[in-house]
Amino acid sequence: MKNTKIGKPDTIVAVATSRGVSAIGVIRISGPDAVAVADSIFRARNGRPLAEMAPGKLILGRALASDGGVIDECLAVVSRAPKSYTGENTAELQCHGSPSALAEILAAALKTGARTAQPGEFTKRAFLNGRIDLTQAEAVIDIIEAETAQAAKHAAAQLGGSIGRIADAGYGKLLDIAAHFHAAVDYPEEDIDELRTGECAAALKTLEASLRELCATYARGRLLKDGARAAIIGRPNAGKSSLLNALLGYDRAIVTPAPGTTRDTVEEKAVLAGALTRLIDTAGLRGAESEAEAEGISRSRAAAESSELVIAVFDGSSPLSDLDAETLSEAKNAARAVAAVNKSDLPRLLDVSRLGGFLSVVTVSAKTGDGVSALADAIAAALPAPDHETPAGELLTNARQAEAAERAAECVGLASLALARGVTPDAALVDIEGALSALGELVGRNVREDTAERIFARFCVGK
Repeated sequence: MKNTKIGKPDTIVAVATSRGVSAIGVIRISGPDAVAVADSIFRARNGRPLAEMAPGKLILGRALASDGGVIDECLAVVSRAPKSYTGENTAELQCHGSPSALAEILAAALKTGARTAQPGEFTKRAFLNGRIDLTQAEAVIDIIEAETAQAAKHAAAQLGGSIGRIADAGYGKLLDIAAHFHAAVDYPEEDIDELRTGECAAALKTLEASLRELCATYARGRLLKDGARAAIIGRPNAGKSSLLNALLGYDRAIVTPAPGTTRDTVEEKAVLAGALTRLIDTAGLRGAESEAEAEGISRSRAAAESSELVIAVFDGSSPLSDLDAETLSEAKNAARAVAAVNKSDLPRLLDVSRLGGFLSVVTVSAKTGDGVSALADAIAAALPAPDHETPAGELLTNARQAEAAERAAECVGLASLALARGVTPDAALVDIEGALSALGELVGRNVREDTAERIFARFCVGK
């Protein structure tokens, strides 16, 4: 069976599954000639072309090379525009996950005239074709990158359009208010009802409060998605780097007996008792002996100040020293702090009763692993409490969303203030239209091309 040239260059194809050997590998095709491309590289067992098959029905057959030779046994499915993920005609071949076989099938599809999809292009087409809004598009990559069950649950709900529904409701209210004010400006002789204007003012106040509430979710959404920062501080040789490695379960930081080994902060993510945490190993707090070490200590203090949690590490085999006093001072200034009394495998010389003011004090041995699980539980318990009140999907999770929502709230607030001061409707209209623009950017009704490109560049090829 010979393949035929399909023609149009705007049909895209890619391997949609991850690289490497796997049980299943998917070839995804989208565009006006998607079904024709699939027909050229797939032969159904029943002998019928995919163009004649019902949408959404899995068809058993064989994937073909460009010379018509059989590459793999697989399943194929087609979807018709506009009822598909991208809003275009689409087709998928579900094959065995051999990278070489998938590469050969992909090459055969490219010879028909399809082109290789760019990163995120399938989702970008779904956005451009109105199948999803921009917050849903961002939720696609969020669910792929989710590192905890709670983050995945939130991203899945946002993929369902939770943020979009909130924004659309506000957008609709603003359109109604704008229409009223435009009428007042364009037809002054009609003496537009002042009572209606009062209702608009009340609606703006309510909308501002709603948008401010949405903006406030960003701090919690960011922690859910990126994890809370936890700075590990302490004097040199207290075992900070060893403790980081023990919590991670692998050797990330260099550990030596020499003081000052850690010169810069080392940051790694870990899921501790179900909580995503960004652990930051820091330089030992002491008098610096070099310019490089002084900079490292300065960064350690900065990390402690900017973190949601401080993990203060003490050497349990030594009495508290003047250097430990520096650790205690930094921990006292932190919003939250737990103490880890390390080296429990050695005789205890530290008086634990002197470690006051901590949310918890955990005895641990980074060397043997004893107490590491208890420390992980203590860290998770000390982190900011997860948000169980806000419905899943209604937390803003990135700076772009937060900035647009904040701008919308600011404009609505200014319009509300203008009406309260008795200004003419045309003055309030400027801010109302600014709010409409900001909400439009939030969901992608109007978005700059470079912003869209930056969002979809985060995606892998095939998604």
